[in-house]
Amino acid sequence: MTDASPHAAAVLHSVDRRGVATLTLNRPEKGNRYSQAMLDTLLADVTRLGAEPAVRVIVLRAGGKHFCVGAEIGEEQPAVKEKSRATLPGLCLAFDEVPKPTVALVHGGCIGGGIALVSCCDIVLAARDAFFSLPEVRLGFAPGPLIPFFLRAVEARSLRRYLLSGERFAAETALRIGLVHELYDADGGDAALASLLDELLLAGPNAVATTKGLLRRLTQTPVSKELLAELQGQFDARRHSPEATEGIASFREKRKPRWALPGHE
Repeated sequence: MTDASPHAAAVLHSVDRRGVATLTLNRPEKGNRYSQAMLDTLLADVTRLGAEPAVRVIVLRAGGKHFCVGAEIGEEQPAVKEKSRATLPGLCLAFDEVPKPTVALVHGGCIGGGIALVSCCDIVLAARDAFFSLPEVRLGFAPGPLIPFFLRAVEARSLRRYLLSGERFAAETALRIGLVHELYDADGGDAALASLLDELLLAGPNAVATTKGLLRRLTQTPVSKELLAELQGQFDARRHSPEATEGIASFREKRKPRWALPGHE
């Protein structure tokens, strides 16, 4: 089904019967530069989809030649304090925190803020001829509010070169430094995405949400006896949940779990 939106020209929306939600950046004539309308729409969408039990996966992709070549030049971006309007850092945080698996399908140029969005997605597939750049220093400023998100995806030592030079780098480099998980050949994006979705839909929705939350919390949390005891308690409780009971039963019975069946809610 397709959802209505006050900014439908900026972002297209769909949810299939399996619960795969797709958000498509739809400013191809602008290289999908993000505008205020696009930020507002995406933030509302991610928030809404994250709260819908029937939604299993959120896919971010783009129409036209490029994935996203950065901000709309000449459009003043809102200050972070303007809570009534979405900001790119706020949108990145929403993607990072949403309790559903998120997948970015990248082609063409992925520049500046486009890389920030990609950095916040759980899994990134990119065309072999895609290219990337963090050009802010060449424009005379540092992308300070976005650097924490870049660091979620790329180790600091590798990130330094591209933040400090602003140079363009290829998809193969993005794969090597960890920004991208997998490359696909020309016209192979849909097939690569379909294969990945088949794998993601085998996972229990509650288990995925819990795992994502733990990954965010534990990335920078020192390991201690107290922390391990807390995590063990959570694990023991979840091990006997209805979802875990179904997952174990399906494994023993050599069948797919109920949540992996089309149309299951």
